[in-house]
Amino acid sequence: MPSLNFQDWMQNVGVFEEIMKGFLIGVLASAPMGPVGILTVQRTLNKGRWEGFATGIGASISDILYAIITGYFMYLVVDIIEDPIIALWIKVIGSVLLFAFGVYTFKSIPPHKVLDRESPVETKNKLNGFIISGFFITVSNPLIILLFVALFGQFTFILAGNWLAQTMGYISIVAGALAWWFGLTWLVDKVRARFSHQVIWRMNRIIGIVVMVVSALMIVYALTGHTFHYIPFGNDPGFQLFE
Repeated sequence: MPSLNFQDWMQNVGVFEEIMKGFLIGVLASAPMGPVGILTVQRTLNKGRWEGFATGIGASISDILYAIITGYFMYLVVDIIEDPIIALWIKVIGSVLLFAFGVYTFKSIPPHKVLDRESPVETKNKLNGFIISGFFITVSNPLIILLFVALFGQFTFILAGNWLAQTMGYISIVAGALAWWFGLTWLVDKVRARFSHQVIWRMNRIIGIVVMVVSALMIVYALTGHTFHYIPFGNDPGFQLFE
């Protein structure tokens, strides 16, 4: 069975694979319950589900902004990161950063309440105001770039010369983030009588454990020198399955 080295695999990643990676990146970037997550929960409980979801939309807009910035600067050095040794180190370092992020999420204690001040814009148009406030709360934390660097490196998200797959990947980051906020606000709305700060704390611990386990497996995966195999599907050489 023919095999692909790391660089060949980068160039042969299809649109579907990039969509799946982008969606997962969007979920992972949104899942930890930081200030914007707490505010989204508060607004869902106090004002309604769609008000909470609007806050998540604002956070998603900020996420894609930082994702594009991260992707642009990584693309500038794509010739460097395509070197096999450097590519390996990027994946290992990305996994370590992701593991550290999982530890931080596991140990973090969510604030009981985030100050929710309605601006004149919110008074005039509630949903637009919630979107704007969700955006500014998230964009005010540029450290999220480190998270995107870790995720992009781990999932080999930057694909030089594969513009269709890359564009669909970025769109999928937004889709993943929105799916998280939609699901979270739906859940909070359904169990609002039982949703408490303790539940948020437990969510962070579960998310942290999942991220730590996955990143640890990825570190082992990268260091063991795994190679990728592909199987042509029918007469379509462009469709490949990786093992």
